Amino acid sequence: MFSSRFDWDLRPNRLARLLEQKRRSKAAILDLTQSNPTEAGLTYPVKEILQALADERSLVYEPSPAGLSRARQAVAAHYGANPGMSCQRIEPERILLTASTSEAYSYLFKLLADPGDEILVPRPSYPLFGYLTAAESLRAVQYSLTYDGEWALNFGSLVDAVTPRTRAIVIVNPNNPTGSFIKQSELEKLLSLCVEQNLAIVSDEVFADYRFAPDQNSAPRAAAGTNSELANPPGCGRIRTLTGVQEAPTFCLSGLSKIAGLPQMKLAWIVIGGPPAFRQGAFERLELIADTYLSVATPVQHALARLLEASSMIREQIASRVRENLGLLQSAAGRDSFFSVLNVEGGWYAILKVPRTRSEEEWCLELLERDDVLVQPGFFYDFDSEAFLVLSLLPQPEIFREGVRRLLSCRERLHA
Repeated sequence: MFSSRFDWDLRPNRLARLLEQKRRSKAAILDLTQSNPTEAGLTYPVKEILQALADERSLVYEPSPAGLSRARQAVAAHYGANPGMSCQRIEPERILLTASTSEAYSYLFKLLADPGDEILVPRPSYPLFGYLTAAESLRAVQYSLTYDGEWALNFGSLVDAVTPRTRAIVIVNPNNPTGSFIKQSELEKLLSLCVEQNLAIVSDEVFADYRFAPDQNSAPRAAAGTNSELANPPGCGRIRTLTGVQEAPTFCLSGLSKIAGLPQMKLAWIVIGGPPAFRQGAFERLELIADTYLSVATPVQHALARLLEASSMIREQIASRVRENLGLLQSAAGRDSFFSVLNVEGGWYAILKVPRTRSEEEWCLELLERDDVLVQPGFFYDFDSEAFLVLSLLPQPEIFREGVRRLLSCRERLHA
């Protein structure tokens, strides 16, 4: 009696079953998948956050489908105050608020596609797109990112994926989990393809504030034969945001979850780009979609300007944390030939390349069963090959350090 859109296998996998057993036995798990900033030991400006929410105007219901004007102005001001995030002024009239970026995807898929149409999504990437497209009776079609010392968009696979039913191309910038930004040369090809094929771009930019190195025109690669693949990436005109794009229809997504470390506040946004005539038509239709749900709460809209103002403190802590953990991982890789760390430019994640002496699932099960360390297998993110492990860089450094130590101990045990 249920819709075929949700004909998923809901049985827990082996890793989930083992994790549940471990938790029932009260094992002290070192969770290296932890990505919830509110549980990562960060210091939040509690007083400022609570005061921002104590606004008497929140007691009055003001249904505004696109979001309250003052909230959209706050988003526009945030972009204007963030160097490198926009090459032009972003008018509030180009901004529409949603409760989350997942909801923003839902709105955009409704806007751009009919049932049975196709949305191109990157591989590897966050495994949510299959669910989001299926919920709208659409089909997610993957295009590849390839790795050769750094991640790059495989433009041939992107072109090959386009069919008459393709409606939009999703990019995640920087990608989760590869941490790769789109480059200027890639963007130029992407825009030409979208103009030629009448396609829209959906640019998920939630991690854009977290970069590990400045873009440089001639940064050195890792020396040949070294284990660490984490040298400064070659500069190729790294793009932080597509909000200034005018050539093709573009929708840029972000929100409080990542830039302020406040996922519980449930507020995100869409910045509409592209030709001016398109922007107006897209905004009107998105506003109609939003009016059907009116999902964004009034209190967080009134608090938004102050939350964004306070967010720099949280953002700085997160940036410092992920850099520290990344450096620790790089140092461990430099001392040992057991694993290598793939080059990463930003975001909250790192990818380990481990020996193919066993499957990714077996690596994860071994680490959890014997060492109480939880990591994710690469196939969760649709890697093309094995064996890769994905680690969050957000855990507290002492937890992360011990988890990496146990990972190395696992090697010693297996090779003994």
